[in-house]
Amino acid sequence: MTLYYLLILTFLAFVVFVGYEETMRLVQFVDLQIRYAILRVQMKWLGWKLKKQLIRDTAYYKEFLKEYTNDK
Repeated sequence: MTLYYLLILTFLAFVVFVGYEETMRLVQFVDLQIRYAILRVQMKWLGWKLKKQLIRDTAYYKEFLKEYTNDK
């Protein structure tokens, strides 16, 4: 609960000292940074998933090539 009050007090201090517009710009900047961080984590996870799938598909492709060349 104390953290909540400190957050509100900090927000009000920003509004008083630097103005409402600049405070809103700061809030928008922090929001965009958080969204970008989440997006980077999702991209990293997708990269790991695609790499794992590519390794699995490469193994299947090598088996297919062995069977294909042996049939000729």
